Amino acid sequence: MSFNDLIDNPTPRCPCLLVLDTSGSMSGAPIQQLNAGVKQFIRALQDDDTAKHSVEVAIMVAGEMVEEVMPFTTASHIEQTITFEACGLTPLGEAVSRGLDMLEQRKAEYQQTGTSYYQPWLVVISDGAPTDDWLPAAARAKSLADNRKLISLPVGVDSADMDILGEFSNRPALKLNGLKFAQFFQWLSASMSRVSNSNVGDQVGLPPVDGWAAI
Repeated sequence: MSFNDLIDNPTPRCPCLLVLDTSGSMSGAPIQQLNAGVKQFIRALQDDDTAKHSVEVAIMVAGEMVEEVMPFTTASHIEQTITFEACGLTPLGEAVSRGLDMLEQRKAEYQQTGTSYYQPWLVVISDGAPTDDWLPAAARAKSLADNRKLISLPVGVDSADMDILGEFSNRPALKLNGLKFAQFFQWLSASMSRVSNSNVGDQVGLPPVDGWAAI
């Protein structure tokens, strides 16, 4: 998104950064369900009259390489979602670090154009453990969450290292119940809808997670 979009559409923004593990171990049903879930997430945002103008989605993948596959884009302007392929290792530390850099740049653009914004979200989904030096990125994400500058939501799939994922937040990581990606992204879109329909700075009650999380 550009400065022009922020000027043409002054709606308060809710940035949501997805950092997705697309390593080889996600092949088969997990990557298929992840692809379907992300598509559902975008469609649900676009069906919400407020969220489609307010929620901005960015996607960074950690697999064969770390790649920004979508810059921060207002939901109404997302014309098609990317299809992810499973391959490679899990450079999650680099992916989170680069994603947070993207977020800082976007926040600077909000500030330069006088665009108000909600507390940003970081969603990290992984089925394993990072294969790179993840500690600095985890500490950075946790510090932002501690200082109420970020809502960090790590989600573990299958045999994910839940303790390591939890280090990326100031709250424990949540375990996906089976492959309920569809239910998770339905919950996430509902959460984004509640946030974008609130006033900036309000405390927002989120939907219960028991539809997708292994409690």
